[in-house]
Amino acid sequence: MNIALLGFPQAGKRTFFSLLTHRKVPEGRKETDNIEGVAPVRDPRVNAIAAICRPQKTRYAENLYVLCPDVQTTGGARNWLEPARRCDGLCLVVRAFRDERVYHPAGSVAPQRDQGSLRTELQLADLELIEKRLERIAKEKRGAPAPVQSVEEQTLGKCRTAIEGERLLSEAALEPHELQAVRSLGLLTLKPLLWAFNVDEKDVREEGTNPVTIACKIEEEIMGVEDIEERNAFLRELGLTSSGVDRINRAAYDALGLMSFYTMGNDEVRAWTIFKGTPAPVAAGKVHTDMERGFIRVEIVRFDDLIAAGSEAAVHHQGKVLVKGKDYVIQDGDICHFRFNV
Repeated sequence: MNIALLGFPQAGKRTFFSLLTHRKVPEGRKETDNIEGVAPVRDPRVNAIAAICRPQKTRYAENLYVLCPDVQTTGGARNWLEPARRCDGLCLVVRAFRDERVYHPAGSVAPQRDQGSLRTELQLADLELIEKRLERIAKEKRGAPAPVQSVEEQTLGKCRTAIEGERLLSEAALEPHELQAVRSLGLLTLKPLLWAFNVDEKDVREEGTNPVTIACKIEEEIMGVEDIEERNAFLRELGLTSSGVDRINRAAYDALGLMSFYTMGNDEVRAWTIFKGTPAPVAAGKVHTDMERGFIRVEIVRFDDLIAAGSEAAVHHQGKVLVKGKDYVIQDGDICHFRFNV
């Protein structure tokens, strides 16, 4: 899944990006450039499973972040727009820290104002696209419009009304066939939105997943501690149980409607990313396409059962291995062994 990092100048997007992906933004980066980087979704369940079966390697799920050009105030260039439209979700970074050495383009630090302004920019961009598309449909129509075209036109009209009513399109209650009609347009306010407030250290809060608060200044110090135990001790001193980077990553994962299932073995313990509500054969296809094509059944160990039993063999001995067929919907935390034949 691709997540666009968006925000006004000096909000901390570049620092966010580097912290998340461990990739530095090139010094010579042009204002119109967007940069991609992969961030692991550090999942304690992967670590717990690995502690039991001690594999040769472990692999977390991953998010792909796209650092977009700065969002400018209304009337400015929209270099951020196209890369954002190509992404599956948006992470909007809002400046809430106070530092006289770092200028604010609006002249003062006001997080709620900036959040509202960013929301407005997204709505205006969507409204502009909707108007252009409606104009094109009007020109293309000759005689009676095709049914598909009629659905798109009606849906766009519904979208325009929602935005003019200052709503996000995700709040417009579009029906499945309406969503399908406009899906290819990349409308921004239809996408999952995650708000990240870059705050002063004293204002970091762990509760809640949207918005998320993170203090980039302290996060740089946290990520600079390489030893895991020392890092955890540092977090405890700050009154935190996890880093802001990890919380952002997990929140983005959740905002996109994603979840993880796991495979385990002596060679590897791995988290696999699927949408919530995914049936077993489709999940199997994430591991290998042959598994989906020749799916027979899936044998499942619940994460909690594995931890309680202490080993996979003990779970089997206790009779807690579930055997499910094609209609089974994978649950978050399932440890799966797929049976297939091709």
